[in-house]
Amino acid sequence: MAVLSKESDAFLYQQVLGRLQEQIRGGGLRPGDKLPSLRRLANQLEVSIPTVRQAYLELESQGDIVARPKSGYFVRARPKNPLVSGGKRSCEPREVCCRDMMEAVYEAIHQPGILPLGIANPCMALPATKTLHRAMKRVMNQAESRALSYAPVTGDPGLKKQLAYHLLTHGTSVPPEDIIITNGAQEAMALALKAVASPGDLVAVETPTYAGILELIDSLDMRALEIDTCAEEGVSLSALADALDKHPIAACLFSAVISNPLGCATDDNHRQELVRLIEKHDVPLIEDDVYGELLFDGTRAHQAQAYSRKGLVLTCGSFSKTAAPGYRIGWLLPGRYGASVQKLKRAFSCSSGLLQQLTLAEFMASGDYERYLHRLVPILKCNSERMTAAVARSFPDDTRVSRPCGGSVLWLELNEKVDSEILFEKAIEEGISIIPGTIFAPDGRYRNFIRMSFGHPWSEAMENGIETIGRLAGEMISDRSA
Repeated sequence: MAVLSKESDAFLYQQVLGRLQEQIRGGGLRPGDKLPSLRRLANQLEVSIPTVRQAYLELESQGDIVARPKSGYFVRARPKNPLVSGGKRSCEPREVCCRDMMEAVYEAIHQPGILPLGIANPCMALPATKTLHRAMKRVMNQAESRALSYAPVTGDPGLKKQLAYHLLTHGTSVPPEDIIITNGAQEAMALALKAVASPGDLVAVETPTYAGILELIDSLDMRALEIDTCAEEGVSLSALADALDKHPIAACLFSAVISNPLGCATDDNHRQELVRLIEKHDVPLIEDDVYGELLFDGTRAHQAQAYSRKGLVLTCGSFSKTAAPGYRIGWLLPGRYGASVQKLKRAFSCSSGLLQQLTLAEFMASGDYERYLHRLVPILKCNSERMTAAVARSFPDDTRVSRPCGGSVLWLELNEKVDSEILFEKAIEEGISIIPGTIFAPDGRYRNFIRMSFGHPWSEAMENGIETIGRLAGEMISDRSA
């Protein structure tokens, strides 16, 4: 292996870890192979022995290698948890009937003292607290009382300029004045839906899909139409084409890059074909792009917006998953619906917090945002591996688990004897939150599925929490089998 880069934003042990993972995943190191000694690899890579030891310990915690007394470290065969299946659903319109469970979930997961495996909060795996505080201090020193004023309806020009430049570096060209700053991505999606659809209309969604999307559709008196979704490739374009031919779909609302909860990532060709298909039928596409910055391979996929020729794509993004959830700053690229969205924004909330916008603009302009993402993504990837290994150790053998390409969540399919809503209640009693699968579909199916988040600093409490959930699931199977 070549010498590591001392100029990289990643820690040296993370670079060692990445090199070894590439060797294991690519077959260069096979199950049973012995890894180089700590001293030998340290000399080869020109790093310290503690750096190599930290990488080895990380691989061991993820289940990739095993330490044998007086013999060294060896590659182990990874547990064969089958890949969770994607959602399959005949194209029939559905009204959302899982709102009561959603309310119970959101009330429970925010209780003090709860281990938050139910909250998808990726940036909390590496909080940017000090960097953001320094940025806010600079803003307060420069802007003084202006920072406490109202922002323009469509957002601070400085933040919009930084966003436009950031998007341009990743393939999406949009004038700063076209960007609309919102109160998180949820308001962005609400504005987009209100701009393109009306009460009673049909909105196509993935299955399973983010519960907040279903709640939003129901709140606007619309109906959901589930589209078959592959756990590896995303929403089925053939199923979508059939649905567009058969139903009066007013809009599509998809996680165009990284799915929540499946964690699968679509490629550029898929997104390009998706845009071609919806524009052929003159149906708007609202893309939920809150996780697009968090692909584990370190790339930034082109948004569907980049392929639009008719202006029918509306892109919703946010800093909630990538910097500061408490700031509640999102953004919307409205395509040809800018005038309608601007009126709706003024009516809904008038503006979004100026101090937060100025701080995020400074955070981006300084280069700290890009540097932070370069550090955050490897940690999320590492946490994903850790949680997958912990599930394999602690959950019943027939558990099926997703293989996320980014983001911060795992989607688990449990034995059919496990009711995820009951498991959720039992977990809360143990001081742990998870999300039952029933709230990821309009009719509450996915009853034996759960979602767990690895978007937190890894700790012994996380390990113990996963072990507890696995034990509870096993007990439920045993009780139903008795």
